[in-house]
Amino acid sequence: MTLRDEAAALLAAWTGPTPDEEALRLDFLRHLAEHNDGMWRSCVPGHLTATTAVLSHDGAKVLLTHHPKAKLWLPMGGHCEPGDLTLPDVALREAVEESGIPGLTLLPGPLALDRHEVWCHPPQCWHLDVEFGAVAPPGAEKVISEESLALEWFPVDDIPEPSDLATRRLARRARAMLAHDLHN
Repeated sequence: MTLRDEAAALLAAWTGPTPDEEALRLDFLRHLAEHNDGMWRSCVPGHLTATTAVLSHDGAKVLLTHHPKAKLWLPMGGHCEPGDLTLPDVALREAVEESGIPGLTLLPGPLALDRHEVWCHPPQCWHLDVEFGAVAPPGAEKVISEESLALEWFPVDDIPEPSDLATRRLARRARAMLAHDLHN
């Protein structure tokens, strides 16, 4: 199964938790059906990406990167690469690369979808973002990468500006998923 086939199967099996995300899910599936290269950065109208909210072991804090191009505090994430087998693989790889934290545990997902304009192919290109959550082991130490201006832990309920609603939503959903997993 190709990464594109896996992504389509993952999205087909998931239901958006809001009407807007359900509409995005259908748009993402349509995109994959219409673009054989829809997983790759080279796909000019847009491409699927994976983002991960990295939580502290207790779910109280989220690790955010100050993104050099967006100039926002955002979760870890990025493009699919050759060798990635699944979107959860992409999400975990990006989270480890950008946080410097080994041993992250990916939560069941996806947790959210987001579509946002990016600078990959001016004048207009879209990231069709499939969003996940991960949990850092106790005592995890972050290591800033060259892809970040800063890397900081913030309380899930007190994410600083500049950020966006998608970041806040993903952090809250990841914390809720972790709390659910801990109680079951």
